[in-house]
Amino acid sequence: MSIRAAFTLAAIIGIAATSTGASAREVVPFEARVSPGTVVIRTAERRLYYVRGDGTALRYRVAVGKPGKQWFGEARIDGKYVRPAWSPPDEVKRDNPRLPDVIPGGAANNPMGARALTLDLDEYAIHGTNRPSSIGTYASYGCIRMLNEDIVDLYEQVSVGTRVVVVP
Repeated sequence: MSIRAAFTLAAIIGIAATSTGASAREVVPFEARVSPGTVVIRTAERRLYYVRGDGTALRYRVAVGKPGKQWFGEARIDGKYVRPAWSPPDEVKRDNPRLPDVIPGGAANNPMGARALTLDLDEYAIHGTNRPSSIGTYASYGCIRMLNEDIVDLYEQVSVGTRVVVVP
């Protein structure tokens, strides 16, 4: 095999690997009665949709609340944070008393990941994760977890005030 053929084969393999890589986002057809710019989370699917104005949405794989920790309804994004520090909510602290009161942003054990979009409902957020293997599962106390590269992508597209709809 020539060097050129080997390079071409390696490039093709690399493209195939990146197309199935860590990023879970894709553009999909989306029919819903919500305005463009709305974030829709379908808990049973463990998917988040960012609705676009052309009959499509960006779809992301997410982790959602554990059974008994899920919530449904509407909220709005009320804050956008880069590498946020994290203070465990009271319920999490009760279940895990060894957790520190604050975990600095960017720390390896910080569960918020690269970005966080806080919601105006209780102590919930849409955020990155330091546990990418949890994506696609029922893992949280009600927050929505995304791969870090996906929350960075979503973070760039939404603003404070963006509507978030969570359905079963």
